[in-house]
Amino acid sequence: MSSPDQAAHLKYLLRLADTSLILGHRLSEWSGRAPTLEEDIALSNIGLDLIGQARPLYAHAARLEGQGRSEDDLAFLRDPEEYLNLQIVERPNKDFAVTMARQLAYSTFAELAWSALKASRDPEIAGVAAKAEKECTYHVRHSAEWVIRLGDGTAESHARMQAGLDDVWMYTGEMFEVDDIDRAMIAAGIGFDASALKPRWTEAMREVIAEATLKMPGDGWMSTGGRRGVHTEHLGHLLAQMQVLPRAHPGAAW
Repeated sequence: MSSPDQAAHLKYLLRLADTSLILGHRLSEWSGRAPTLEEDIALSNIGLDLIGQARPLYAHAARLEGQGRSEDDLAFLRDPEEYLNLQIVERPNKDFAVTMARQLAYSTFAELAWSALKASRDPEIAGVAAKAEKECTYHVRHSAEWVIRLGDGTAESHARMQAGLDDVWMYTGEMFEVDDIDRAMIAAGIGFDASALKPRWTEAMREVIAEATLKMPGDGWMSTGGRRGVHTEHLGHLLAQMQVLPRAHPGAAW
């Protein structure tokens, strides 16, 4: 393993942590609003899994940075352009079909990504990955069941599920990008090659979409930039809600 660039290492950790945290928060917005009590609990648990993935990564990033910031500071006290999450996870929930389409697309990728990161030479990342991969296996199964149920259901549920897939698809390309930070982490034995996961992800998505009697969206123009701090307008609104308490009462103890 070559010596990793500390700045690249820090950004890599924040990319992983921010993506999990933001999606976890999005799913928490379904609390008390899901179509059934069972689903309300399921989405809350998936959200907690994601936030649980983010926490040790933030703690590791704070130690690596060495600037006296805590995991909470990194999670709650940054501006939108400092967040490095994938754009797909900041997208609004809209209706239940959109949420399930987003969850299937991301979780299918995340399961593959965490599986690859189990071999990371960063023991903190590898430890998170070992647990997160198992969690994502359930997340994939849960969202796939709903996509199939809605897609192969009534005419309305089919139309909504197809619209959900079409809505999130333009944000899936970013998951497979590889930039200089990724290449530095791959060279150091810390990261993984996301582009190599695309064929397996595509095949897994195709199988679920076919069983759901839906059409696979085409790979047209893809929105990107989240991992560089370029976000949709939705992240600012999300952070305004998520950060209101720690910003209003900094350092508060409960």
